[in-house]
This record gives sequence, C-alpha cells and structure tokens, in this order.
Amino acid sequence: MTSKEQKVVELEHVVVRFAGDSGDGMQLTGSLFSDAAAIAGNDFATFPDYPAEIRAPQGTVAGVSGFQIHFGHKEIHTSGDMADVLVAMNPAPLKKNLMWVKPGGTIIVDNDTFIDKQLDKAGYEGNPLEDESLKDYNVIQAPISTMTKKSVEDLGLDNKMVMKSRNMFALGIMFFIFNRKLTSADEFFEQKFKANPLVVESNKRILRAGYNYADSIEALSSITYSVEPAALAKGKYRNITGNVATAWGFLAAAERSGRDLFLGSYPITPASEILQELSKHKSLGARVLQAEDEIAGIVSTIGASFAGSFAITSTSGPGLSLKSEAIGLAVMTELPIVIVDVQRAGPSTGMPTKSEQSDLMQALYGRNGEAPCIVIAASSSANCFYYAYEASKLAMEHMTPVILLTEGYLANGSEVFKIPKLADLPEIVPPIAKANDPDYYPYKRDPEKLNRKWAIPGTEGLRHRIGGLEKEDVYGHVSHDPENHQLMSEYRAEKVQRVAQYVKPQEVYGPESGELLIVSWGGTYGVMMEAVQEMHKQGKSVSLAHFHYINPLPRNTEEIFSRFNRIIVPELNLGQFVLHLRMNFQKYTFEQYNKIQGLPFMVKELVDKFNQMLEGK
Repeated sequence: MTSKEQKVVELEHVVVRFAGDSGDGMQLTGSLFSDAAAIAGNDFATFPDYPAEIRAPQGTVAGVSGFQIHFGHKEIHTSGDMADVLVAMNPAPLKKNLMWVKPGGTIIVDNDTFIDKQLDKAGYEGNPLEDESLKDYNVIQAPISTMTKKSVEDLGLDNKMVMKSRNMFALGIMFFIFNRKLTSADEFFEQKFKANPLVVESNKRILRAGYNYADSIEALSSITYSVEPAALAKGKYRNITGNVATAWGFLAAAERSGRDLFLGSYPITPASEILQELSKHKSLGARVLQAEDEIAGIVSTIGASFAGSFAITSTSGPGLSLKSEAIGLAVMTELPIVIVDVQRAGPSTGMPTKSEQSDLMQALYGRNGEAPCIVIAASSSANCFYYAYEASKLAMEHMTPVILLTEGYLANGSEVFKIPKLADLPEIVPPIAKANDPDYYPYKRDPEKLNRKWAIPGTEGLRHRIGGLEKEDVYGHVSHDPENHQLMSEYRAEKVQRVAQYVKPQEVYGPESGELLIVSWGGTYGVMMEAVQEMHKQGKSVSLAHFHYINPLPRNTEEIFSRFNRIIVPELNLGQFVLHLRMNFQKYTFEQYNKIQGLPFMVKELVDKFNQMLEGK
C-alpha cells in the first residue's frame, strides 16, 4: 500500500458491475472478483448478463456482456438493484449499463477506447466523457489499454493476446479499491495456464499494473473501501453456480440412495453446464450420455431408470416441449426420473441467454392424457443443490417423474455455498423389490404412498410387462378395460397428491396474518425477501409465502391464504402460478404483478408496488 494518507470507508454491502464486449472476459473478471469476496468471508450473489447474439459486432450495444456482484457483511439475497461501481471497457457497455448505476456512483472507463469509431458503433453522437451527461457520477478515466500494453511490452506477446488481458488490469483496480489480496487470482492463473508460464506471467503483471495504477491516482487511492466478513456459520464454503449445485445435488442423491447415476441429455442454453459438470465425476459412478437430440436424452433416461439407475435428463423450455411425450411414458410406466428444466425467455428460441419463469404451465400440464408429475422449484443458486436432492428423493421414493424447475438467473449466477456432509442429508430409500418375493406383483401398491415397487431387471422372480399401454391393476397385464383405466389414472394422480404429506408445510415470513400476503415461487425468492425486509423497515405489515412445491401444493396452503385480506403474486411471466392458484383455490382473489423482460425484479419496483397496494391504489 502507498505511504500517503489513505481513508478506508467501511461498507455494509456494495454492488459492482463489470461490462464489456463478449470477448473482453467480463464473466471471468466477475468470477475472480467473486472468488476474492468468498475468500474475504463476504456473503454474495452474482448475476451474469450474457448477450443473446452468438457473435454480435464488436463494440455494439447488442454485444455487451455484463457481470454484477452484490457482496457484503450482511446476509445477501440478490445480486443487487443499482450498481455502486460500474467498470466499462468501451463506450457500448457504458451506454447500455448507465441506467443501472446509482446517482453518485463510480464509473471506471478505459478512455483509450472512447474514440470516434467506437463511439459511432455504440450509437453516441458525442463523447460522454467530454459533455455533461456523466456529471452526476464519479468518473475515473483510466488508460487501461495503454497501461496494459506497457506492463508487458518486454514479453514479446502479440497485440491481440495482450488486449485480451485488459480485463485483468480492470480487476487489479477493483482489488485495490476494495482492499482485496491478489493471491486468489494468482492461484487461478497458475492453475488455468500452467502449460504456458508466459501467459501466467503476463496476467500477473497486468493485474498488478492495474492495482498499482489505482494506488497512484489520487481519485482512487485517497479513499478505499472495506467490506467486513459476513457472519457465516462455521464450515467449508465455496463459490458455486446453480448448475453446478444442481449436479452436485444429484451426485449426493445417487450416493445416499445406493443407485448408480445416469444422465441422458442434449446440450441447450442455459442447462448445458449440468451435463458438463456431471461428466467430470466418473470416479463417483456418474455415467453421462450426450444424446443426439432431446428425445433421445429422455428415452435413454427412462431406459436407465428401468435398469435400476437413478436417472436424470436436463434441458430448457424448448427441450421440455420435445420431451413431453416421453415424460408421459415415464408417468405410465411409473419409473423414477428427474427432468431438470432451466427456464429461459421464450417462446421458441426466444431470448436464450435471458431468464424467465416461463415454463410452469408446461411443467404442470404439458402432456397428453392424465399425466401428473411432481413439480418443484429451486429458489437460489446455492439451494439448487438441496432441491436437486429433494427431487431425487421424491422421484425414487414415490416412483414417479419429478420436474425440477430452475432458471437461467440461478443457473449462471453464483453464491456462497456451505458444503454439507453427506450423512447429514435426508435418507433416500427406494422401494426396491426383493428377489423371489412371493408377494410381488408389478402394480401392487404401497397403501400409504400408492407407489409400486422398483423391479430391477435380472432379479430372479421379478419378470413383468412394462410400456406405454395401460396396465391392469396389480398384475400389470396390458388392459383396455374402461373401469381399470379410470382406476389406474386415479391411482397415478392420487400418488402425486399424497406427496404433500411427505414434504414440509409452507412457511410464512413475517406476520402470520394481516393485510397483504406476497406469494412467489422459484428464483424470485431473494428479491422478494429483500423487498419484504425493506417494507418491515418502513413499519409496514406484509408477509411472504415463497413456494418450492408447486404440484402438489403444501397441505397448509389454503389455511395460509385464509389469514390475509389481500394476496399478490409477482412473477417473471404473464401470470402462470397465479392461474394455477386460481384453479385450485377459487374462493380467493389473487392479484398479480408481472415482469417479462428477461430481467429479474428490482427491490425498489416491488416495494413501490406493495406500498401502492397498502395505500389502496
């Protein structure tokens, strides 16, 4: 650190946003900054914001990639509303992201890129660094490109490689401002580029050049910030994305249930990372098939489940559409599989890199015939682990398909994750049929759960028919009898509804009764929680019921609704969960608040809406 006098300001929490072209490495920069926050003991949540275009023209607003991190000493539930600090690598990310910066916030730009050609590409008529458009912000004009080149000029690297490392200069600046150690980034370079020592050396130099530059500039070095560690419980933690957490939840469930894990899947944004992560864990018994299409992915999963494996398929909304017929086959055969749907903006290809709660109706009703599935939803990047585990437990113990809904916002975002001990996770006991059991019949059901037993092929004495045609009650012969079809349809539906007796009752955050109940589901949990906490600070009596179990709904759902005068259901769609609630609880009035922009809710917009309702507007 410099010897000149320096003021360190302590912050409870802060929001930083990195933005640049798709090739500027903003996701890596944000990830390394997140790692440093984790090592410092902060709680945090991140929001990677990818462009939908595969290769938008460089320097254009359409090609801007962003990464936002909200970290702090307090418990963090969201990636934050407005940024305290924006790092913009050229004019386009400044133009696109200025609206997300707090008035008075700090903007750090690479002023080497603010030239006529780049300004034209970004759609500027003049230079924002030279007019009054940024007068409400603390703007730091750093010659990032020039200083990056200068720091490694003696290494003999080509200009293209050097310019790809500008993000490390920006990261060095941020490490200085927030008093972060460089060691975590150094360790990443040494591991990632261990085959190329020159690349390791260049990245370390550029990182330090940015750090030292910030130390030498009065506007940056006179005040730096400290964010104290969060009050996290003792344990082993790591930075984890929702997709990796989902994959780990399945690995834990396979181990706990004693079943081999099989994933049959076809790559699709934003779910592909689940496939990629599980493919790394062959040593844990995971077997992964990258299928030729979505249909092959799920039918291979059904085959693996029939053979006795714990079987999963992963997809997003368009892929779930293609899998719908095979999901009906899994319902009819009463085999346990988990279908992960990482939701994205649709319909059709839609906005494939943007998050949306768009597939709930499809998950609930998108199959021919009476084909009910258990449907549950994760609510944070970290708890994707626990709901993947829960989906696995429900599928295997109740012998039926489970659809697990996550979202692109959760899948690509990351949080601090406390790694649990396997022995502390709930037991998973699949109903495996025993060899030569004289009391075994293919569709003989447990009187409580209504599930049939899982007969593993090759087990002596357990031969039976299976397939998409209706089966005779108990004996499992193909049957076209009308009354038998109704009976079996009712069994399959009731089996799913009885799951409500085996999951936790719905909880309410805030007063147990009152004027306003907020009902939400899935990945909106964090922002709903922060909005409700802000309302409580204002002295307002509001409560939150956030649902993870969608079908069946928790058994105390109606009792909760009866205690409140008004109920509002905010969703990142045009009102899918609210329609489901209206169908099931017709005596109640459900108001709705919907956003469908490929963006998460902001705390402020929710607080404003809830206050309007309390004021009778």
